[in-house]
Amino acid sequence: QTSFYGRFRHFLDIIDPRTLFVTESRLKEAVQLLEDYKHGTLPPGVTNKELWGAQKIKQAIIHPDTNETIFMPFRYIPFGTPIVVGLLLPNQTLASTVFWQWLNQSHNACVNYANRNASKPSPTSKFIQGYLGAVISAVSIAVGLNVLIQRANKFTPATRLLIQRFVPFPAVASANICNVVLMRHTELEEGIDVLDNNGNIVGSSRVAAKHALLETALTRVVLPMPILVLPPIIMSVLEKTSLLRSRPRMILPVQSLVCLAAFGLALPLAISLFPQMSEV
Repeated sequence: QTSFYGRFRHFLDIIDPRTLFVTESRLKEAVQLLEDYKHGTLPPGVTNKELWGAQKIKQAIIHPDTNETIFMPFRYIPFGTPIVVGLLLPNQTLASTVFWQWLNQSHNACVNYANRNASKPSPTSKFIQGYLGAVISAVSIAVGLNVLIQRANKFTPATRLLIQRFVPFPAVASANICNVVLMRHTELEEGIDVLDNNGNIVGSSRVAAKHALLETALTRVVLPMPILVLPPIIMSVLEKTSLLRSRPRMILPVQSLVCLAAFGLALPLAISLFPQMSEV
């Protein structure tokens, strides 16, 4: 995982939807196999392919700090695709804008908490602050931009509709930063655990915490970019084709597939920007 390409391939494996169907017994087998490898007690006949498969299962399901199973909807597998489709629906009303932004930030907050740096315990109040801050900022920006666009008399109805499709990105990106900073502010004050080359904890560092939060915040800005920018561009082209013009009922299923593809690309792309373990 020393290169971007290596990390991209690695996380592409982790978000493999097939890990959703891994049973509890299969997960225990994978964890035990890795423990046997670690202690040099591997059963005879175990191949490298089996070991990498076990590693993939463990990293997709088990939290690296707590060693607990991450609740399925809050793993990195793109459960948020239906929410993205809702965010990008055309002709949004005030109520629908508020609902989809609230739902998105609620899901994001749970994902952030489930995949948090758990080396330092954080009070529940910080989680609530991050959640409320993200919801308020996302709803405020989305509603505010929609109002401004509606009042822009210079735009034609078609142009106004196209611009409205891009409103979710600045709202979600700014809310994601707000969420991360508020939820993990304790790390800036107390620091996070730092390790030596052998994985031994040697102390706590506020400098490392600052690096970690900055990289996480940048990741949270890059992540929604392909998800919320590419689908509106692609759909604006597809909706002009004779196929979708003659079959308007296909627009929503096609948009869902486009969003799913964008999600599958954006997730490993964003997470691969920085190494999982950084050096300071």
